[in-house]
Amino acid sequence: MGLSEAAGRRDTQALLPVTQAMELRNRDYHVERPLMSQQQLEELGHRTSAPRTYQWRTWFRCSRARAQALLFQYLPVLSWLPRYPLRDWLLGDLLAGLSVAIMQLPQGLAYALLAGLPPVFGLYSSFYPVFVYFLFGTSRHISVGTFAVMSVMVGSVTESLAPDGNFLQGVNATLDEGARDHFRVQLASTLSVLVGLFQVGLGLVRFGFVVTYLSEPLVRGYTTAASVQVFVSQLKYVFGLQLSSRSGPLSLIYTVLEVCSLLPRSVVGTVVTALVSGVVLVLLKLLSDKLHRYLPMPIPGELLTLIGATGISYGVGLKSRFGVDVVGDIPAGLVPPAAPSPQLFASLVGYAFTIAVVGFAIAISLGKIFALRHGYRVDSNQELVALGLSNLIGGIFQCFPVSCSMSRSLVQEGSGGNTQVAGAVSSLFILIIIVKLGELFRDLPKAVLAAAIIVNLKGMLKQFADIPSLWKSNRMDLLIWLVTFVATILLNLDIGLAIAVVFSLLLVVFRTQLPRYSVLGQVADTDIYQDVAEYSEAREVPGVKVFRSSATMYFANAELYSDALKKRCGVDVDHLISKKKKWLRKQEQKLKRMKKTLQKQTAASEGTSVSVQVNTSIRDVESNNVDDSTARASSGNELEDKTASGQEDAKAANGSTLKALGLPQPHFHSLVLDLGALSFVDTVCIKSLKNIFRDFREIEVEVYMAACHAPVVAQLEAGHFFDASITKQHLFASVHDAVLFALQHPRSSPASPVSPVLTTKL
Repeated sequence: MGLSEAAGRRDTQALLPVTQAMELRNRDYHVERPLMSQQQLEELGHRTSAPRTYQWRTWFRCSRARAQALLFQYLPVLSWLPRYPLRDWLLGDLLAGLSVAIMQLPQGLAYALLAGLPPVFGLYSSFYPVFVYFLFGTSRHISVGTFAVMSVMVGSVTESLAPDGNFLQGVNATLDEGARDHFRVQLASTLSVLVGLFQVGLGLVRFGFVVTYLSEPLVRGYTTAASVQVFVSQLKYVFGLQLSSRSGPLSLIYTVLEVCSLLPRSVVGTVVTALVSGVVLVLLKLLSDKLHRYLPMPIPGELLTLIGATGISYGVGLKSRFGVDVVGDIPAGLVPPAAPSPQLFASLVGYAFTIAVVGFAIAISLGKIFALRHGYRVDSNQELVALGLSNLIGGIFQCFPVSCSMSRSLVQEGSGGNTQVAGAVSSLFILIIIVKLGELFRDLPKAVLAAAIIVNLKGMLKQFADIPSLWKSNRMDLLIWLVTFVATILLNLDIGLAIAVVFSLLLVVFRTQLPRYSVLGQVADTDIYQDVAEYSEAREVPGVKVFRSSATMYFANAELYSDALKKRCGVDVDHLISKKKKWLRKQEQKLKRMKKTLQKQTAASEGTSVSVQVNTSIRDVESNNVDDSTARASSGNELEDKTASGQEDAKAANGSTLKALGLPQPHFHSLVLDLGALSFVDTVCIKSLKNIFRDFREIEVEVYMAACHAPVVAQLEAGHFFDASITKQHLFASVHDAVLFALQHPRSSPASPVSPVLTTKL
């Protein structure tokens, strides 16, 4: 019956005219409740301490359900693969896997050159890690494998620890490329194992939140700088130059200067090959963008360019006739696993941590984008484990560190990919190429790979457009972007990232130290209080000053908060307190002199017994109790008159109020601190709040607090903030409650009953 009545009312309201419905919605309503302090709110709401949860206890429970949950958590493929809809998703995943593999082949060959390794190791890095991520990853759309930023970071390590100069032989100082490449492969694979260990370890201890310290402007500025590093590193292949190996600060600048000085020695055939390949690749990409609506998959521009360039190089003989450097022998088949070199751990551990964090940041950023777009969840801790296992197992099979590629991930999603089955398909296709077809690319010019890398940097180089955008929207984020970019360009990738993270964290601290301080006024006929500098209709309540900070108060800004409060109140609090204390000291000294005089007179009197007692202290003076000080004399009439006269002078001079002292009085009798922005308190914050209470009470202003969150109240209780002089009756549920109480009890004790009713009309 109730349901039918409710339905009838909804039907009736639906039939009301529009104007009548608008009138009902706009009708005024009233809210009436008692004016509440924090203590009364806790009594009314029956506040209790939140129950503690000991998450660690569940870690040691053993049951079949928990074992199954752990298995599905750390091996996600077991949870989704048995429920895989073959009919709906298989065709799309097969097509997406083929599309990604076609892109993966040229990118793997090219990015191996970025890492300073033979091209075939880029193919290995496109197979093992991808298949491992298929088993352990939680993102359904990202494409794991070689990536330009990761490759250039690996290249900076291999070139710094294994420069060409260490492998010169004979009188003619010829380069032993075999020994150099073997040692660099050992470095890269050991680095991959260390990166994997860091990522797996961080994932197991639930440290996935570390990526939150890499803000989007920081990541975009860093990847833009890395793309510039990639571009510069490919210039030697574009011009056919032999450059010195450099690493460390300013290495990029020195490399650019060396390229400019060696330009007259460029190999013309190599330059022409790179230009033609780049133009063809750009045209194919433009054509693919124009026809993407009508094609089941993007045009494989990189693969077509590589096949064509390899055929032309083999037919024309670019290496023998024009001196164009080619890839060379690509061994068929897989290499056996090899243990990492423990003696290299000490020199690689710093690089490994940096690469681990950057690789995870890129992967989780893309993973969350696709997860939000398609409505599923990505576990950041499991992503760390999955990416770490990909690098760990890949390192054992002589791969270099990998992450995910934005371009391939977009292709995988756009060509119909639904799960990581597409990744498994692409890895199997790469396996076929490694085993059977890899040797066909031995005549591929390295200039073509360099051109493919440079063309694929277009997306990251477009991030320079962030500068005007951030200038208009958020200049602090622009500052982070620019500092990250400049530091990475000048100081190399590892030091640049460290400086960027430290700078962004310091900027957060700096912004909390300089928040916006506001004096609030009441918006007419409401219980809303806003900044009087921003809202013209907000008016300060006479006799009550309301103060608010936009940031939490803690050790770094507590003193600044107190200074801003005293400045915004329009009263020189410290000056008034200093003057008052100076006068009180004078009064105490005067009373001491009076006591000494009486004692001397007592000693000088003959045959007279004098007993003088003067009980005064600074506490008596401050609390206007000097009148109670007693000076008793039992002597002759003359001494008795002098004593009485001195005591009368002390009484007349007493009066420690600001008005009695002739000092300016504050134009308000109550101060309300809006603490709604506090998210936590520390010991410095508690001491500062106590000092605020003490100082303003010295100048006859009562202090109240308002709008504290329950966790902050609990922290205040734990820090012994509340005592006999500051109770929970000084803390109110809202600013409006505090203001009404201050108006009804000027200069009174807040311990008095709180009975008025708060009425708000909205």
